[in-house]
Amino acid sequence: MTENRSLSEPAEGVKSCCAGVYESDWARLLLGDSFHPGGLALTERLGELLSIGPHTRVLDVAAGKGTSGVFLARRLGCRVVGVDYGAVNVAEAARAAAEAGVSDRVSFVQGDAECLPFADGEFDAIVCECAYCTFPNKTATSREFHRVVRPGGRLGLADLTRSGTLTEELNTLLGWVACLGDAQPVDEYARQLEVAGFTQLAVESHDEALSRMVHDVRAKLLAVELMTKLGKIMLPVGNIDQAKEMARTAASCVQDGRLGYSLLTALRP
Repeated sequence: MTENRSLSEPAEGVKSCCAGVYESDWARLLLGDSFHPGGLALTERLGELLSIGPHTRVLDVAAGKGTSGVFLARRLGCRVVGVDYGAVNVAEAARAAAEAGVSDRVSFVQGDAECLPFADGEFDAIVCECAYCTFPNKTATSREFHRVVRPGGRLGLADLTRSGTLTEELNTLLGWVACLGDAQPVDEYARQLEVAGFTQLAVESHDEALSRMVHDVRAKLLAVELMTKLGKIMLPVGNIDQAKEMARTAASCVQDGRLGYSLLTALRP
């Protein structure tokens, strides 16, 4: 996975597992439609920081079911291409764009963030929400971001950050697909982007959004536990006890400052 990876699963296996989890009904139940802290309010904030407008060509990396891409197109008038590793997500995202009446400005394709299927300099801006920390090879991903955004274009990441060492409960496959297992210090994200060629890095902290999301997930897990016992839903990774313990540990880490959430923006000079 990344250079300091502690999990043993092959990279492709982790990517497939992540895609499978995010395509599942239980993930939407726990995380809502936007699948990241702060929801669409922080998506809009990221769009503002990137100066996205009607003439902006935006790439949404790890677009999921298309919620953010559709929102940006409707709210800011931009053109959006979303890329996601999961075929089911891509199909659902395309349906969401059609239902929202923005198919003329929003499209979705299947692809890998570490090898994006786009030409050099094809986009004015890139957004990637709560996904960069799950990519096995962040160095390759950063270079791909730099390649497909035009000179003068901007990159916006919204992701989990950590301070210090996380506990073993979070360093599992379940922790990984929940965006926790390979969260990095914000300075490490900055270093990776700078090595890829980005400059003018700016960071905006939104730890409170993560705190609210973890609180909501812990409450929803009680409902999922009941549904699991009734045989109405199956956790695709691990089991409900692991998920509850991970959520409890994550809440503790947020409270003591070991886990946070930030928006990072950078420029391709």
